[in-house]
Amino acid sequence: MTVPVMQSPADIGKRLLTPGQAPFLGVIMLDTRFPRPPGDLGNLATYAVPVNIRVVRGIWPDKVVQSAAGLHAGRVGPAFAAVARALAREGAAAITTTCGFLVLLQKELQAAVKVPVITSSLMLLPGLLRQQARVGVLTISAGKLGREHLRAAGVPRERLADVIVQGVDPASEFATRILGNQPAMDLAQAGADVVAAAIALKAREPALTDVVLECTNMPPYCDAITAATGLKTWCLLDDTRLFKAWPQPAPAPAVAEAAPAGDAAR
Repeated sequence: MTVPVMQSPADIGKRLLTPGQAPFLGVIMLDTRFPRPPGDLGNLATYAVPVNIRVVRGIWPDKVVQSAAGLHAGRVGPAFAAVARALAREGAAAITTTCGFLVLLQKELQAAVKVPVITSSLMLLPGLLRQQARVGVLTISAGKLGREHLRAAGVPRERLADVIVQGVDPASEFATRILGNQPAMDLAQAGADVVAAAIALKAREPALTDVVLECTNMPPYCDAITAATGLKTWCLLDDTRLFKAWPQPAPAPAVAEAAPAGDAAR
């Protein structure tokens, strides 16, 4: 079944917190129109804490799902830093984004504000690698996700080979609809595409037990991934650094506490 947009930027704008209603989790979102079902990090219903989502106009998925050179050539950093500063002024207790590739801007965004910034679920990798011999990553584009993204996430150079990256099929419903920023998507097929990538990852590395979902549009399919592969999934919601301002944060494992946050909040 192909479904229409579930939350357009205009719809989100109607539900944002008003200034002074703090603390909240600040979410910097790309300018997107594809469907975002519950579980997607761009859907307000996903969160168990107050959230303020800000859309960076004109920054579409294909502008940030890039190599380091491609992202920096697009000069998107200043736009994201400006939004981060605005969220911090309004009372954000922590700030995140809706694209794992933005880990390349981790240092720049953290330098712009004094509250914690966790740009990507990839920042869970250092902590997981301290406990696992190898860790998997599911991404929307294996062709674009490179060593520079892993290093920006804090993965030690000597452990880069222990991160096993698997992308979804570039011609799949999931990849083409999201990267093409299309207004409708067959969610059942998109879920099947993500699960197929997880099955391929497990076939490549049968000993894997954990997989990080780089793409923030993948968490709606966590249960399906685990059911098909037995892999434990990790996403941004599992990073405890985002939820320290709340006495009863969304459930998150202790491993995230141990993972370095790039430049620490000052």
